[in-house]
Amino acid sequence: MVMVEQKKISLSLLILFCCLNHELGAHVLPSESKNIKINGDMSIDMGIILDMESWIGMSIHRCITMAISDFYALNHSYKTRIVVHTRDSKGDLVNAMSAVDELLKNVKVQAIIGPETHLQSKLLSVFANKAKVPIFSFAGSSSMDYHYMFQIKEDESSMAKSIAALVETHKWRNVIFVHEDNDDGREILPYLAESFQDKNIQISYRSAISASATLDDIANELKKFMTFHTAIIIVHMSPSLASKLFLKAKSLQMVSEEYGWVLTEKTVDLFRSTNFEVIESLQGAIGFRSYVPPSSRLYNLTSRWHNFFYKKYPTLVTKEVPVSAIWAYDTIWALALSVEKVGVPHNGPLLLHEVLKIRFKGISGEFDLSEGKVRSNGYEIMNAIDYGERRVGYWTHSQGIRSNIHLYSSLGTEAVIWHGGSTTTPKRRMLSTIDNKRLKIGVSKIRNFKNFIDVGFDAEKNVTTAVGFSVDVFKTCIGLLPYEVPYVFISFENATYDDLVQKVYAEEIDAVVGDSTILANRSEYVDFTATYTDLGVGTLVRIKKQDLWFFLKPLDIGLWLAAMASLILTGFVVWAIESMNQETECSPAHRLGTIFWHILLTIFFAQREKLSSNLSRFVMFIWLLILLILITSYTATLTSLLTVEQFELASKGGIVGFHGGSFMGGVTVRNMHFEGHRKRAYYSYEDYAYALSEKGEADAIVDEIPYIKMFLSKYPGDYALVSSESITSGFAFIFQKGSPLVEDVSRVIARIRLDKTLESVENRWFGNRLSVLSRNSTMPQALKLDRFGGLFIISGITCTLALMMSILHQLHGKMEVYSIISVLVGRNLMATIRHLLYRNVVQT
Repeated sequence: MVMVEQKKISLSLLILFCCLNHELGAHVLPSESKNIKINGDMSIDMGIILDMESWIGMSIHRCITMAISDFYALNHSYKTRIVVHTRDSKGDLVNAMSAVDELLKNVKVQAIIGPETHLQSKLLSVFANKAKVPIFSFAGSSSMDYHYMFQIKEDESSMAKSIAALVETHKWRNVIFVHEDNDDGREILPYLAESFQDKNIQISYRSAISASATLDDIANELKKFMTFHTAIIIVHMSPSLASKLFLKAKSLQMVSEEYGWVLTEKTVDLFRSTNFEVIESLQGAIGFRSYVPPSSRLYNLTSRWHNFFYKKYPTLVTKEVPVSAIWAYDTIWALALSVEKVGVPHNGPLLLHEVLKIRFKGISGEFDLSEGKVRSNGYEIMNAIDYGERRVGYWTHSQGIRSNIHLYSSLGTEAVIWHGGSTTTPKRRMLSTIDNKRLKIGVSKIRNFKNFIDVGFDAEKNVTTAVGFSVDVFKTCIGLLPYEVPYVFISFENATYDDLVQKVYAEEIDAVVGDSTILANRSEYVDFTATYTDLGVGTLVRIKKQDLWFFLKPLDIGLWLAAMASLILTGFVVWAIESMNQETECSPAHRLGTIFWHILLTIFFAQREKLSSNLSRFVMFIWLLILLILITSYTATLTSLLTVEQFELASKGGIVGFHGGSFMGGVTVRNMHFEGHRKRAYYSYEDYAYALSEKGEADAIVDEIPYIKMFLSKYPGDYALVSSESITSGFAFIFQKGSPLVEDVSRVIARIRLDKTLESVENRWFGNRLSVLSRNSTMPQALKLDRFGGLFIISGITCTLALMMSILHQLHGKMEVYSIISVLVGRNLMATIRHLLYRNVVQT
């Protein structure tokens, strides 16, 4: 119905625009001007389009009349006079646009003030630009593309920022936003979203109510508000529609301590309603009104305005002049000054130029239209109390919310009196469904893996019961929420979580509790809370039997043999050098044994024997260097092997198991090298244990970490989690899209994780927390000879050179010159060495 009405209005506006576009050009010609001179002054025609049956419309019209009178009484020497042509729109959009067309074509006005009811801003702007006639609208928006369109109202961006500041001041994090279902009501939405996002504020629910909505329609919409725990409701609609909203809210007992109502500048004039029931329903609400600084001129205007309306409408008059009427007063002064400077009629561009330049101190404050809109002085924050209103604070662009408009006032507002006289800020309320039913929580009744959720039935109470780790976490979270959430478990026999997701999406149930994994395809239909378990999948293996000869594994056989050969060579060389340079009574065998014992003690750096030769000391130094490197490398490799050896896969059948009936069939852990293994499903912890036993056929089980941790709590000591990979997002609770419980439960999960409550729940079900051991992409390898070949080459060369230098030294000191020559000529080198060694032994 609403869409049909909007289409009719748009069609009517389009027809009017086409007619105007066809005939508009004629009125701008000076020769066709109807301007006449009154008492020698040039009259300037100006159109006024208002709803003369509304309080705002009448107030604006009265202030325009007073402005013209006051201006020319003060400036009686001016040669121009504004003459107004008033058209009553009766609050109808088509009437308003028809009036625009008629004033431009027939009256050929040079400016238009109004309408105060919202028209399609872009269409009205096109009218103004095409006619080159400034239009000062109380509902439309200015634009850089349409210079002839002026906005005589508060900027939507300022309104959004002030609301966000108030919400932040009271530490509210979720609000409900209800607005009139038209372009004017929706105009603030992008600004509000931006301001809320900057302050981390969420709109839990947005409601659009048509001006033609019945009381039943409004009641149904208000009942939806009751399904949210959000206590703060922001109202952005016309006062006439808002009055019906508050009356219906009062009948539904929504005007209470549980709720906080905030009215925007568009709605706040409802505080001055003359309907007692409306005023009563507003008690405790707060609203924003454009701030007008006090002055003697404002006081004078208010007194005259009040006297006029009190005589004419004694039952409707209020004490305050509407802000839009004050802006209309200043707008007339700006126009009167501008047309006097222009001096000639029907010169739209020149008149526009003068209007953009005009600046003066008006009743509303500093009046300036250089940006196509009035300058904002900020807002005063009003509180409806004692069937009236009181100011509790201010908001300005530069200072934010203050209790006083002056610069150095305290931050925040004075105490707001909420409904019932309470000064306690509404926070959260009890969550309920539309019909006050409990939330339906879906649970899957499965045969295995019951430690997370085990569903039963209480025949005495005739209710479904559920126990398990997931259920305990859920109950903990619900119990810590700042409002009550009544719920009931609904059991589904052997249903998969994909099945339950579809039931939530179809609104058969409200939520799902269990070991449900966060998956991308599921999140398209439902919302997940934050995860309450570890992330990812892991590999479960059986701990391998111990190896008696494990200590030999750090070095391969080639390196062991090379080390032993180096030991023997070093011992022989040291013995040979020391034998050539010492005289002792010990036998050669005893000396050889002493030297080798000395070499072996170097392994423990415990040698006590002193070496007499520098050459033997040098050889010993090289050996100690090799020994240090070998021992350090051996220790590091042995440590690595000890860390992972007990978890090494003992390949049996080339089979890797996975959680049967889940999505785990296509998941593997990359660093475990299972590429050539076959996969097999297992459906219980008992199946896992048997498959990994000596009689079983599985090398490993790949599953989500929470399942593996639960298995390890049931079978401690024989199995281990050896590797993990964060390729899944853990378990979480499932709710319908847009449910306010998602954010609140997620926040509680984060809190219980931080304060160790979640850990205590885990310990009840998992036992002590088990560390997740990571596994390298390759097992540590035994050290090989090719890694240390250079050390042994250095050792061999060192020993050879030391031995040769020692022999040459002996030859030089103990052989005669002729013997050396004779030996070099007549004997080979090895025979000479044997001769010298033998002679040396005999002499000793």
